[in-house]
Amino acid sequence: MKQKIAIFTGNRAEYGMQKPIIEALKKSKKFNYLLIVSGSHLKKKFGETINHIKKDGFKISYKVKLNNKSEIDKSYTASNISKIISDLTKILKKEKPSAMIVNADRFETFAAGIASSQMSIPTIHIEGGDVTSGGTLDDNVRHALTKLSHLHFVTNKKSYQNLLSLGEEKFRIFNVGLASNDLINKKLFINKKIIKNKFKLKFRNTIIFTFHSYGPDLIKIKNEINILCQCLDYLLKNKFNIIATYPNNDHGSDIIIRKLKRFKKINKNENFNLVKSLGNEIFYSILNLNKTENVIMMGNSSSGIKESAIFKCPVINIGERQEGRYKPINVINTECNKKKILKNIKYSLQNKKYKNLLKNLKNPYFRKTSGKKIVQVLSKIKLDKNILIKKHLF
Repeated sequence: MKQKIAIFTGNRAEYGMQKPIIEALKKSKKFNYLLIVSGSHLKKKFGETINHIKKDGFKISYKVKLNNKSEIDKSYTASNISKIISDLTKILKKEKPSAMIVNADRFETFAAGIASSQMSIPTIHIEGGDVTSGGTLDDNVRHALTKLSHLHFVTNKKSYQNLLSLGEEKFRIFNVGLASNDLINKKLFINKKIIKNKFKLKFRNTIIFTFHSYGPDLIKIKNEINILCQCLDYLLKNKFNIIATYPNNDHGSDIIIRKLKRFKKINKNENFNLVKSLGNEIFYSILNLNKTENVIMMGNSSSGIKESAIFKCPVINIGERQEGRYKPINVINTECNKKKILKNIKYSLQNKKYKNLLKNLKNPYFRKTSGKKIVQVLSKIKLDKNILIKKHLF
């Protein structure tokens, strides 16, 4: 009889990391998967990315909805953590899975990890050991999940060492790389002409812009998105295509969304695209244009740190959100200052030394078939009460 592995997804970004794992579970002779969908996946405001999951052919067993509080409300994340724990506990009590897979550092994931670990269900954490140090709650949530979890699949050697430093037992930690890079490695990209027509990409320079809210200082976020829109305006006037995406559904995301919608309304430039969510296939297909044109990622998304390197794309990483993240050499850090941002964009396009570095760029997050490796490891481990007994090595 197959063992049941629950997997929780609450956000568009983490789903890309989970898709290869779900695919491997689906093909497994030892496991069945129980997919639980929550968070912004279910929100029309953020693109209802549950439809991406359905399109991929995965069976969704349960939906756990968030409450209707505004993302500006300070109690937004805390109240939703409480709701997810309550709703998910009922599901886990009914289904009795052999283990629960949670990903990274989202507040929705934190709730899932609390529910499973407190019900003595072996909890498997993906992407532990990363450090951002950007004034966000991400680090606190990620490291708390590490201590709650029983098995760890990290994406790079630095994170592996970080988990050892946090007192985790070595036999629980596996460096398998970032699973979303499995999707990129398949090279199933949409035809160049289709992508260019879809987004009306007239010029040779394209910016993919994603900026997330971080930390409790909403005035700072408001000031930064104002500066960034000034940069976007300058770039549009200088023959750049812009594809901007909505931020995650974090506290303060409303401020960014309203500003971008207003910018689009006032600007009325057909070279400015504003989308709620691109989805993995389209996102990677745009990055793949960098083979023949210039594609630059701009903002503070972790996708610029962990996935862009395969495409040898320049990344203008703005502000403090990804400050401590393990970064490949294509990432250029800059403060949120119009003059410095534009200077770094120019540098990424014209500096010969930097462009030569990109030619030999290697992605420290890449390992072949990460999703399969995770399921292979799980198939060799007894997911019983013994795995629940943790020693914290200090």
